[in-house]
Amino acid sequence: MTTIASTLARHARIALASGLLLALAGCSILSDKPKDPTTIFAPEPAVKADASWPKVDWQLVIAPPAAARIVDSLRIAVRPTPGELQVYRGAQWARPPSDMLVDTVLRALEDSGRIGGVARQGTGVAGEYKLFFEVRRFESDYAGGAVPSATIEVSAKLLHVPQQKVAASRVFLQATPAASAAVPDVARAFEQSLSKIGGDIAGWTLTSGEAYRRTLPATR
Repeated sequence: MTTIASTLARHARIALASGLLLALAGCSILSDKPKDPTTIFAPEPAVKADASWPKVDWQLVIAPPAAARIVDSLRIAVRPTPGELQVYRGAQWARPPSDMLVDTVLRALEDSGRIGGVARQGTGVAGEYKLFFEVRRFESDYAGGAVPSATIEVSAKLLHVPQQKVAASRVFLQATPAASAAVPDVARAFEQSLSKIGGDIAGWTLTSGEAYRRTLPATR
């Protein structure tokens, strides 16, 4: 004869087993499975020097950029709605966004042939100017539309090292619409955004640095 106690015990075991199954199911939904493939995207931005960029004989050092951890992550950030930030599943960058930005600006200046020398901080190169970055945004932003834009926002400051004075500062914003909502198209849009904002920063650095230098008293 089945007693009330045994019936309750059996129901408790069933409830416990069901709870464990639900918990396991929840974990499989919320986390990436090890067998899920991950596509790594490595944008290759190209910047062509503008004819209006001045030719300067001073050197520039680029300091390590500042950025929030979520902004400078290998995970590709997407903003489906205002105030909500997610990441694309199964996709990531080959390098952090701040590294991609610095490399883009560095190569743009080097390849332009318009500057005496440019290097990252810590390479032993001394510069008359130092360039500081803060990467504020590096995200795929839907902004209420059906297709996102590759959005990059950067705050830049150009420091005149001998005087320890900010020669110029500016906030740069570039948003390039993707061809579709597919991640490969989003990655290609980021390549275009990097090319545009990298060129803008490079040109601004040369122009602002040279303009500030002309305000300095002549040295004997």
